[in-house]
Amino acid sequence: MARNLEFEVVLYPGPILRKVSDPVAHFDEELRATVGAMFARMRKSKGVGLAAPQVGLQQRILVLNPSEDEKNDLVLVNPTIVARAGERVVFDEGCLSFPGIYAEITRPDRCTVRAYDLSGELTEREYAGFTSRIIQHEYDHLEGVLLVDRMTPAEKLKHKSALEELVTRYKRARPAEVAAQAAEREGARKE
Repeated sequence: MARNLEFEVVLYPGPILRKVSDPVAHFDEELRATVGAMFARMRKSKGVGLAAPQVGLQQRILVLNPSEDEKNDLVLVNPTIVARAGERVVFDEGCLSFPGIYAEITRPDRCTVRAYDLSGELTEREYAGFTSRIIQHEYDHLEGVLLVDRMTPAEKLKHKSALEELVTRYKRARPAEVAAQAAEREGARKE
């Protein structure tokens, strides 16, 4: 029986956000519970998409809904973007892992995605417009690519203090973890 899950959003610079996610191996009740809890967190946070690393899971799962109608819920498990096409469009993107920060990001208008659904059936479909943008943004999370990585130098400068504040809050909340990471980096430099 699947457990009752509740997730919190991992904020930048949480280390899991920089990791490439692992494929999902089992299409079972636990996966369905995870996806249900991801949708609940996405809605509670007033987002339109969420990737598993954003809730602390290093798995290739993304959920999205470009509208408020639950019939438009979309789950992509082990997705691969096999093509990107169309006009390159600039759009003001936000991210639940970067609260309050919005940046003009350029992405192709369309993408073709090969992914599994919740029952493990492989599908391939082209998405366009806002849905395509959400997929590309959430897919970046599965690859360890973040909103800040897509920002222009001008956008990074514009958001410099907000980004620094997120880093400061992270360090204050996790002093032991930050110290261990610093020691690990120091050890790697000596090798």
